[in-house]
Amino acid sequence: MKLATYKANGKESWGAVAGDGIVDLARRTKYATLFDALRAGALSEIGKEAKGAPDVALKDVTLLPPVRTPEKIICVGVNFANRNAEYKDNSDEQKFPSLFCRAPNSLVGHGQPILRPPESPQLDYEGEIVIIVGKEGRRIPREQAHQYIAGLTLCNEGTIRDWVRHAKFNTTQGKNFDASGSIGPFLVTADEFDFTKPFEITTRVNGEVRQHDTTANMIFDFAYLLNYISTFATLKPGDVIVTGTPTGAGARFDPPRWLVPGDTVEVEVPGIGLLRNQVEDEPR
Repeated sequence: MKLATYKANGKESWGAVAGDGIVDLARRTKYATLFDALRAGALSEIGKEAKGAPDVALKDVTLLPPVRTPEKIICVGVNFANRNAEYKDNSDEQKFPSLFCRAPNSLVGHGQPILRPPESPQLDYEGEIVIIVGKEGRRIPREQAHQYIAGLTLCNEGTIRDWVRHAKFNTTQGKNFDASGSIGPFLVTADEFDFTKPFEITTRVNGEVRQHDTTANMIFDFAYLLNYISTFATLKPGDVIVTGTPTGAGARFDPPRWLVPGDTVEVEVPGIGLLRNQVEDEPR
């Protein structure tokens, strides 16, 4: 299933994507939000209702982040084997994941504008695959990890580059400007995927391919990340894990190629979908 959270006629709802429309599952089930359905472990039970006739056309809705109120958004840095070399700091490849957190209001949905703040012109893109957790777990064994995935979605993990260098331990501020990144368009349920095969990810800016790689080149795969993160934190349904970006972010060009108003960024993974957003200046 493809599940969407959206706003139509001034009202927020969620549902299953069916062709060019959405079946309203807030009206057909006892779950007011997709987050509620995830917390209840109810994705399998909504399948019958999801096969109904669409209630609203996709073209008539505003898509929102699939999970609106996750307890945790945990992001993984430098998780592709050839990305460490981009930093040109002669450091060894990391033995453990580099992690940081984002706030929900730093990410908008598919089709919504990504905002460049007035404090910096260095807005950058990072195309990534996102795990949505479907089952509570602590110290999840790697061999069981895929059982804890509710589904996958996409992220443009937008970054204000100079703000991630403001201090010695400095990632948080540059990763959390309001509406600086995006997530979506849908949560595609885990039963749609063969996790033994790599995913191919592409990021385009104004149609130009900037990033292209497969998850076969990840340093830490999905199972490892679920195991590692759940060692120190109980993962809960609806939690979001943003798994890392390939080489080719704007900061790594010479000179850097920052996003500017009017640019369109697309992140695409076959089977998951296409996340598209245009850049605007944040209103002062």
